Amino acid sequence: MKILIVTQYYYPEKFITHDVARELYNRGHEVVVITGKPNYGYNRILNNYKKVCYEIIDGVKVHRVNLIPRKNSHIVVSLNYLSFYYNARRFIRHFKEDFDIVLSFSLSPIISISPAIIYAKKHHVPHLLYVMDLWPESTVVTGAIKMNSLLYKILFKWSKSLYSKCDKLLISSPSFKDYFLNVLGLEKTFVYINQPTIVSSSKLSPIIYQNKYNFVYAGNFGSLQLVYLLVKSFVHLKNDDIALHLMGMGPKLNSTLELIKAMGLESKVFYHGMLSIEEVERYFVHCDGLIVSLKDIPSSYVSKTIPNKATQYLSYGKPIIAIIKGDGKELLKKSGGAIFANENENDIAREIKNFINLDDEQRIKMGALNKAYYDQNLSFNKIIDLFESELIKTKEEFIS
Repeated sequence: MKILIVTQYYYPEKFITHDVARELYNRGHEVVVITGKPNYGYNRILNNYKKVCYEIIDGVKVHRVNLIPRKNSHIVVSLNYLSFYYNARRFIRHFKEDFDIVLSFSLSPIISISPAIIYAKKHHVPHLLYVMDLWPESTVVTGAIKMNSLLYKILFKWSKSLYSKCDKLLISSPSFKDYFLNVLGLEKTFVYINQPTIVSSSKLSPIIYQNKYNFVYAGNFGSLQLVYLLVKSFVHLKNDDIALHLMGMGPKLNSTLELIKAMGLESKVFYHGMLSIEEVERYFVHCDGLIVSLKDIPSSYVSKTIPNKATQYLSYGKPIIAIIKGDGKELLKKSGGAIFANENENDIAREIKNFINLDDEQRIKMGALNKAYYDQNLSFNKIIDLFESELIKTKEEFIS
């Protein structure tokens, strides 16, 4: 099968799109990607990519269009989105290669799937969209746009129109279906496929901790991740031989570091920087538990999602401390190796204490349950099996 993938983000940017494309190629499919020049997380287009318009990565043919690099500014981020939108649409209108099917990924922004829609319509082939983010819902949750503002209403109509033009929606969280039905009012074919995760094969030596009990949070420092609550909870654990290890980046990083200092937690809460997955995994090996957190906003479907971090944590065979509701909580209940805390510092501290009071055998069992559930249901190969199956099925349905 010949597959066209449209995504604004691709290797060397750290997104799952590259891994999905590579694995589909390894399974015997011809895969071509249309994407932008790498800039996400770098605040610039990487120097060795400024003149690169075409390359082959792990057997996948990659076409790159110019765009304005993303920086920490709402205006520049908008320009980044729009520049890919216009340049990729222009490219695809003149792209003459034939494909059996189109696959796009709705990472922010939703307008990035527009080139895929154009190609599918022009060449009369089916188009599958993998929904990893909800628009315009996510713009409201992050505070970028106010609900019921003129801009929100414009994005609502635009997003609904784009979603409606896809042949099938692969959703990364079950509750996404409710958003499409109840908010956007769209009747489509929905198929739930959990986000695929990659576990590296790194052989780097594990971190040896100084404290008796160690917990790790690795990920985004944003308004939804509640890292400030994790930090505050450790005020109530000052008399215990416990440490919290943080790594990652995001808009709330500086305020989190200031909070650590203001609360005198420098000997309890440690920030290790923005690390590669290989370096992060060094901290997982000997830690006692991994922490996943997501703010509960009852009116928001975004807060009901399954964070990719939750799935990835399961793969490491460690107990999980979860401050989470919605689909994420349901997933971790099924795995059987998590304890849940409410969204306040006292309860988080209390549950961490309850956890360390468990005997070693109980904690080991929790980790083993998580690993077994991941291997049986969520491993990378099992998820790609679902992707491949839906691509083949959709192609056959379209022909018939």
